[in-house]
Amino acid sequence: MPGAPRRVERNLFVAMLVPRGTRAGGRGFTLLELMLGMCIVAILAAIAIPAYRSVYERSDVNTAVQHLGAIAAEIERYRSMRLELPDSLTGISNIPNADPWGHPYQYLKFDGASNGEIRKDHNLHPLNTEYDLYSKGPDGVSAPPLTAQSSRDDIIWANDGTFVGKAADF
Repeated sequence: MPGAPRRVERNLFVAMLVPRGTRAGGRGFTLLELMLGMCIVAILAAIAIPAYRSVYERSDVNTAVQHLGAIAAEIERYRSMRLELPDSLTGISNIPNADPWGHPYQYLKFDGASNGEIRKDHNLHPLNTEYDLYSKGPDGVSAPPLTAQSSRDDIIWANDGTFVGKAADF
């Protein structure tokens, strides 16, 4: 057959041009190429995962801030209808039951509360004039003074609503 020798000659020519360790048709990857690809993917993941986590945490904080605004509006609605603040959040309808981390929102009416229960800023002044409203944050632990380490991640309603956000930012 006249066609068979040509094919062999062409394959020999290709074999001389293609470096050793690779296939003529590009059908596979070398171990070095696979390892390099895995390293690139690992580096990209190491950059992307913390950035995604940060966005996710900010989203939870923003959700808690919105919830606190809605709860405060319902407290004011309750006050306008009954001319007094509610004793607890259980008497108020249309409010979220829990913060984004699954913990119940905290409410304390100052009338009848002890001085040690009222939340205070870094100068030990009360955060609000009539009631406290806050989320215990991701760790679910809190203490009345905002300077306490367990309170730094709390989402607070302070200065009678002029500040709503992380206690660490107050």
